[in-house]
This record gives sequence, C-alpha cells and structure tokens, in this order.
Amino acid sequence: MSIKISGAPCCWGVDDPKNPYLPPWERVLSEASQAGYKGIELGPYGYIPMDIEKVQAELEKNDLTIIAGTIFDDLLSESNLDNLLKQVDDICSLVTKLPQTPQEEGQKFPTPYLVIMDWGHDERDYYAGHPEKAVRLGEEDWNTMMNHIRLLSERAKQYGVRPVIHPHAGGYIEFEDEIKKLVEDIPYEVAGLCLDTGHLYYSKMDPIEWLRNYANRVDYIHFKDIDLDVYHQVMNERIRFFDACAKNVMCPIGQGVIDYVQIRQLLDEINYHGYITIEQERDPRNSDTSLRDVKQSVDYLKSVGY
Repeated sequence: MSIKISGAPCCWGVDDPKNPYLPPWERVLSEASQAGYKGIELGPYGYIPMDIEKVQAELEKNDLTIIAGTIFDDLLSESNLDNLLKQVDDICSLVTKLPQTPQEEGQKFPTPYLVIMDWGHDERDYYAGHPEKAVRLGEEDWNTMMNHIRLLSERAKQYGVRPVIHPHAGGYIEFEDEIKKLVEDIPYEVAGLCLDTGHLYYSKMDPIEWLRNYANRVDYIHFKDIDLDVYHQVMNERIRFFDACAKNVMCPIGQGVIDYVQIRQLLDEINYHGYITIEQERDPRNSDTSLRDVKQSVDYLKSVGY
C-alpha cells in the first residue's frame, strides 16, 4: 500500500486568511518540513501568496510540494460565482506551475487536487454536527449549488487539476443525506470525493463505513482525530464549528476516538493509494504547539503501519 502523509496549514490555525493571529506562512512550511511532511496543502485562498517564485523558493528550501489547493467559500450565492471562478484560476495557475509530486502506483489522479468546500452560512455553522437540527437547502438552492460545483470543477479540469468535493462541518454539504444527494448529482467524471474522518465523525457518521461504501468515489482523504470529552461538551453548546476547534475538539492523531489501526486495514482492503492529509484545526493563537502536535500525529501513524 503506497500512502504518503501530507499536511495542511489548518494545523497551525489557518482557516480564515483575514484572522490577525495567523503565523507567517514561511514558518508553517518550515515546521511542516520539520514534522516529516513531504507535501502540504496551500490552505485558504489568500494565505500563501500567489507569487510563484517566492512560493517555489520556500517549498524547495523545505523539501515540500503542494498536494492541493482549496476553495473554502460560499458555493451557494450567485453573487459569489465570479469570485469563486477567479479563485480556481489563481489557485490552478499557481499549483500547476510549481514542481509536481510523483504519482504513486495505483493513485487514481495525480496531485495537486482542488478541494472544494462550502462555507460561510451562520444558519448552518451553529448547527455543525447536528443533523436533526440543521436547516437543509430547498431544491432550487441545492440545484444552484450543484451547478456552481460543476462550473468550478470544469474550470479546474481545464488546467489538468482533479477537483474533489469535501463535505465540511458547518457548510451545506455536511450530513449523510446531503453527501448521498451530492454523489447522485455530481458524477464521478466531474469530481471525486475528499472524505475527512474527523468531519464524518463530528457530523454523526462512521468514518470506516463511509470510506468503505464510497471507496470508488474517494480520490483523496483527510485525517483528523476527536477528543471525545470535548466533543460531548461542544455538542451541548450553541457554538460555531471553528469555535469548537478553538476548544481543542480536534486532537493529535491517535489520541482521540477514531481508530486509525482499523482505518489502516480498511485502506489496504479498498486498495487506496496516494495521499492522506493530517488536519488538526485550532485557534491560531495556540500555534506554538502545532509542530509538537503534528509530529505526534505523524509519528503515531508511522508506528501503526502508515
């Protein structure tokens, strides 16, 4: 089984590029390299600059490549579509000009990917993880969002970049019924799936079951772990998803409730090859412990056969 471990800036609290407390992107790349990564995601649009010479120099200094760029934004509003398409153009223009990561034997599509996530709706953010309470989109709005995803995916493919859709806690593609509808409405030839073990668990789904059942649609996987005590606490609060993360609901891999030994066996069974990306969202004001936590996650995964 050829699996490579990569990382993402959210382990340093980088989710909102406008947050004044974010660590410098150069530090994130340096610490990702120190933790043992060979690849990293770009993080949210606007964090790592769209400056190919500057970015390439830092990547080479740290022996890293870019595994994926991300669209993490409102996929529903018609007024945001031009902005989304510009993001696709900017991200794909950058990542396709940077040094590429060798494709693993058996990997379905080469990196870098474009990870597409819906975000930015208060009416869903406060009900992240609560499928029984969260409002769902009506048919017309759902179809509008699906059309936007198709447009973004087709634009990415013009650059030779594989789009993958990531169900995300607090967005309009989060729960079991929404993921099933997404898979019906977006054919695999248009976009694959990026399933995230932590988001699945957070939103009341079994990561092992979902990775097994959607193995033929999954091109890319995110790994998280969840502190069960904190999870039970935040499930009883009216709280935004990233405010729950600031309370450390996400913990280093191997220290939470998700069974990564079983997941390792499952990935072998389903013949998954390629990249998995560790994520541990946090308050960026706590990023002084990011390197320690990321290294613990990497070391744990390697100790159980990854």
